[in-house]
Amino acid sequence: MNRVFEKRLNELSKLKGYQKPEKVSDAIKLDSNENFAIKKEFQTELIREAQKRCDVRQYPLGDVENLISELTKYLKVPANMIGVGNGSDQILDLMLVNLCSKKTKILTSDPTFGFFEERCKLYSIPTIKIPFSEKMKLNIDDFIKKSKSADMIYLDSPNNPTGFQFTRNELKKLIKSFKGPIIIDEAYVEFADSSVVSLVKQFDNLIVVRTLSKAFGLAGLRLGYFAANKKITDIFTKIIQYPYPLNTLAIQCGILALQKSNKISSVFSLIKNERKKIIQNLRKSNAFEVFDSNANFVLFDAKGADSRVYNALIEQGISIRKLGKLGMHKGCLRITVGTPEMNSKFLLAIRDLLE
Repeated sequence: MNRVFEKRLNELSKLKGYQKPEKVSDAIKLDSNENFAIKKEFQTELIREAQKRCDVRQYPLGDVENLISELTKYLKVPANMIGVGNGSDQILDLMLVNLCSKKTKILTSDPTFGFFEERCKLYSIPTIKIPFSEKMKLNIDDFIKKSKSADMIYLDSPNNPTGFQFTRNELKKLIKSFKGPIIIDEAYVEFADSSVVSLVKQFDNLIVVRTLSKAFGLAGLRLGYFAANKKITDIFTKIIQYPYPLNTLAIQCGILALQKSNKISSVFSLIKNERKKIIQNLRKSNAFEVFDSNANFVLFDAKGADSRVYNALIEQGISIRKLGKLGMHKGCLRITVGTPEMNSKFLLAIRDLLE
């Protein structure tokens, strides 16, 4: 093995990489922000219907365009301003590796989406981080001020793992003040109250990245998309993106899911109501500090007892995400908002633990 290659391998071995949750057998899975409020039977029928439309012996020529046509109706954004990817992760990755360099300074929050952060480390792209306040809030004026030293901005809004979301007016103020590209990751936006996706028709520097993984319950099919100005979208689609970024079955499932979005949208309200219930119940105890959320999860600080709470829940057959130190908080845990039955079991287990 030559020295250059071995040196690079050694450099890579020192990186942490994106940390997936541990797989816990026979447990209620509330650790990955998946949408279990959509019934499995609904998705099974969706896949069955999609299979009838597929011939997997063929490359999906023209199928992506059909998916984009449905996204156009959903987003109310022209087709030539929409691109797709194998999950929003892949879109972000391709943008980083092709649009940035080791000299590109990216302004973001701390914490932010772990995958994006680790990808910046992988490509040696420097980041400027603005920490969350003690109450897990951010001030848009801090970003406007710091943006003078940045070449690009990345914000996941709603933020993962905090659930914090900037208002539409705040983000518009930031977009207007900054001349470089701004990526707003709206993976969880269907569980929030506002979106900036329509602003791509007004601002050439805005890129809004979204997914069908969360709101539409299609995490396993890896369907991401973005909206941006025509030039960015055209270059991404024709030059940067793979010739066939999505598999045939996933495309057809995405089309069908978007066509059934009116049926799925009722789930968004259910999750918002269940989220409120979880926050209110957790706040009844002084054992936790619970943060507001505009996503399908709730972050709370167990005040140093995070390992004890996590392990006690595992013993009860409930798996949540143990995050540990986040900003000024040392014992953070994140619970995905599941079905009402899942959420009730979680809250009952928490109640038993605190008694």
